[in-house]
Amino acid sequence: MPSAARPDPARLAARLRREVRADVLDGAGDRALYTTDASSYRVVPDLVVVPRDVEALVDTLACAREAGAPVAMRGGGTSMAGNCLGGVVVDVSRHLDHILDLDPTTRTAVVEPGVVLTDLLGAARPHRLAFGADPSSGSRATLGGMIANNACGTHSVAWGTTADSVRRLEVVTGDGRRLALCSPGVDGPAQPAVVGDAGDLEARLAGIGDRHRLLVERRFGTFSRQISGYALQHLAPGRLDLPKLLCGSEGTLATTLRATLALTPVPAHLALLVLGFPDTTAAADIVPTLLPFGPLTVESISSPLLQRLRPDVREGAVAAGLPQGEVWLLCEVGADTPHEADVAARALADAARDACPSATMNVVTDPRAQAVLWACRRDGTGLATRRLDGSEAWGGWEDAAVPVPRLGEYLRRLEEVMARHGVSTAAYGHFGEGCMHMRFDFDLMTDPGIVRYRAFLEDATDLVVSLGGSVSGEHGDGRARGELVARMYGADAMRVFGEVKRVWDPRDALNPRIVVDPPPLETDLRHHGPAHLRVLSTAFAYAADAGSFAQAQRRCVGVGKCRQSGGGTMCPSYQVTREERHSTRGRAHLLWEMVEGTLVTDGWRSTEVLDVLDLCLSCKGCLGDCPVDVDIATYKAEFTHQHYKGRPWRRPRSHWSMGWLPVSAALASGMPRAANRVLGSRLAPAIRRAGGIDASRSLPVFARESLTSWLARRPSPWGTSPAPRGPVLLWPDTFTNRLSPEVGRAAVAVLEDAGFEVVAPRRPVCCGLTWVSTGQLGVARRVLRRSLRAVEGELRDGIPVVGLEPSCTAMLRHDGPDLLAGGDGRGAELGRLAAGSVRTLAELLAERAPDWAPPQVGGEALVQVHCHQNAVMGFDPDRALLAAAGVTATVPDSGCCGLAGNFGFEDGHAELSRAVGERVILPAVRSAGASTVVVADGFSCRTQIAQGTPRRALHLAEVLASGLDPEPGRGRARPGDPDR
Repeated sequence: MPSAARPDPARLAARLRREVRADVLDGAGDRALYTTDASSYRVVPDLVVVPRDVEALVDTLACAREAGAPVAMRGGGTSMAGNCLGGVVVDVSRHLDHILDLDPTTRTAVVEPGVVLTDLLGAARPHRLAFGADPSSGSRATLGGMIANNACGTHSVAWGTTADSVRRLEVVTGDGRRLALCSPGVDGPAQPAVVGDAGDLEARLAGIGDRHRLLVERRFGTFSRQISGYALQHLAPGRLDLPKLLCGSEGTLATTLRATLALTPVPAHLALLVLGFPDTTAAADIVPTLLPFGPLTVESISSPLLQRLRPDVREGAVAAGLPQGEVWLLCEVGADTPHEADVAARALADAARDACPSATMNVVTDPRAQAVLWACRRDGTGLATRRLDGSEAWGGWEDAAVPVPRLGEYLRRLEEVMARHGVSTAAYGHFGEGCMHMRFDFDLMTDPGIVRYRAFLEDATDLVVSLGGSVSGEHGDGRARGELVARMYGADAMRVFGEVKRVWDPRDALNPRIVVDPPPLETDLRHHGPAHLRVLSTAFAYAADAGSFAQAQRRCVGVGKCRQSGGGTMCPSYQVTREERHSTRGRAHLLWEMVEGTLVTDGWRSTEVLDVLDLCLSCKGCLGDCPVDVDIATYKAEFTHQHYKGRPWRRPRSHWSMGWLPVSAALASGMPRAANRVLGSRLAPAIRRAGGIDASRSLPVFARESLTSWLARRPSPWGTSPAPRGPVLLWPDTFTNRLSPEVGRAAVAVLEDAGFEVVAPRRPVCCGLTWVSTGQLGVARRVLRRSLRAVEGELRDGIPVVGLEPSCTAMLRHDGPDLLAGGDGRGAELGRLAAGSVRTLAELLAERAPDWAPPQVGGEALVQVHCHQNAVMGFDPDRALLAAAGVTATVPDSGCCGLAGNFGFEDGHAELSRAVGERVILPAVRSAGASTVVVADGFSCRTQIAQGTPRRALHLAEVLASGLDPEPGRGRARPGDPDR
């Protein structure tokens, strides 16, 4: 089939800007954001179009068609086989996201193609309805993309694939006909007014089905996860169903404008049977025994994936009910009552015990514990991309499927193929449907590695075909498996695919060379080239990435968890703007393109990268939330450092005013009254302008007495006697020391009540955080190294260090050691010692004073967890300490407060900063009862709350100290308002 002629992208872009309500993106940086998806492939688009409504989408397609430009539709961009790359990329995810109707009576919903699955589920939940297909990417997968790939998900064993839930589609064909297509026997409201008649198209397709009847009946629709190629079973005589035919066609036949979808009733109560097995094949062999009991899910996770979770998450999974084993099956059952659900789960457990007496098992009925276990399963896509030793793993043989009775045989024989080719994998997925997700440690960067990659895929394909399986069981064929489909179906079936393609898209305008006439599978591999060999000199050591900035950028494989429509910490700027450029993935992709060097060509001097990183809050939400620990905050600091290296005069003024805050704060603390008078005077607007600070932000107020001065003049409450629990070193960060010493005084009271002697460093110290966040890494390294030398004795003596400011504590625990690793050996050693010594207040009390009874403060608290704490330290010890103090804590899923250190103060950032805060935390604070204590350990969080609400937030130390009785001579005092 001839490919569409390539147009002049500039002329097409100009026409689209004149005639279409759409954002037209054709700059190098914009196109770089869309060069890849969640696959191992890279194709540079000619331009990117973001239509503002459905009519704009129709107009975009018409302009591209008239220009002879190929079009690739894109929703969440989470396709894992290179399904939606190149040509004119049309992104429907930002604006075409309306749920047009949801009828609980008919159990249907009408949606635009950019609606995210979790948004539809949220709208359906009050009616106890759901959409049957629920892939693990549901928080960012769009319904248009799910239709294109015939997405399946965890409940497909009970509720089927996307095709089973599609009732009507309004589409535009490749030759421009706008049609309303309806599955046979579907009743309901009248169709929307459309142009075009589907009669001729239906007749031609019915003719294809009739002519190739034997081929269709024998090779297609043989089992539920046969997703590869076109679903020709829906052309069989008497079974013509065009909406179902379009499901899984990967956008090559028509473009979805609106879809009418069936919703399924959700059981009132769920129980989760968790089964543990010694290996994957033992788990696979038991599945046929389980299916007759009608489980809603039979999903697997494995020990290699579990080991890649953060320790606290792993511990949470075990606590939630994960039994002993190396591989686990999550088997969900539902019923009208909790008792009936429990009975059904235990009947399933009995069957599993009879079939495999060595299986371990546990029935989990608590919804919160179930959510913990399902979160482990959902993160599998990202977790599988890295081995425990940091080595990389890739898709390619991502989701092959076989009939369930042959799953155990498939896995055993696949191990032989893997051994023959010297590759390994961590498998997980939809055991109840015979579909396995796998990422292998392929070498996709060198020519010999590509040869071995192809040989493995060919042998694995032959194995699957011999077992009656499909090379794609969920994610589509795309570039990764398109060439392999001919080995599965044969050349005659491929010719039929070509006939079908020509009926819908005679000009080959829609996603050309996908399904029909696919390129060789090694074409356009993302990392096959010189970029992976490029060595960039960096300030951070990137120890977890073999010292390679390029390898660090390969962490992002595009699964897009950062694009979730709500909840979580990452990515706060994306949650407000919903632009790809402001997602963690978008920034990581652009940094990779900078390393790759053919589209973004200026390296560290790139203005495209600088612009994309500008609205990164450096909150480290991605480090905590991203399954593969992409850390844009660190990459931004590195890039900013390198970008301005040797050109300090180009830096924004805020880098000097806020990056050097520890120095200016120390000077101001020497004369706090005078400093505060100046900052509160008519000079304040000029000071803000000079410092690059937004005019709407209040300037800081310095304490009359710093924490270190207070500690220095204060006698030890223990006199000459040793404290019962020994000494602790309190780290006097700049924010606590100079701006909110009342927090430090409260912490001292708590620590002394617990039996510790609190000591301070003998010389001024600073972790260097403000220099890191403004990309002044040379200064940051010198400051941190000098500071750690000031407390070297305490570190070597094993004295614990208590950090009160979460961002500084995280700096000492995470970024500091990596920054010092590239320096002298003594500094690197001190960095490691500090990382092992520094604890939050709650961590120290849990570890060193487990028998201490905190004061019974009682009451209710609304808690804002600092982003850096969430990412590096976790909140569980704090949660437990509040509970032990009798405090009922509510911790909203608020993510970043929006201020994020210097970010929210910088000129041009205040509006976004407030918008981030207004998502959850600021409204929650305003609506909290007067007796509810607002708790926020981060100085930034407390500042954002103070400047955005009438409330004042307290540090955890202040909450605990408020319950202590002052004892003269012991140095305890209730924390009051700061002494200014």
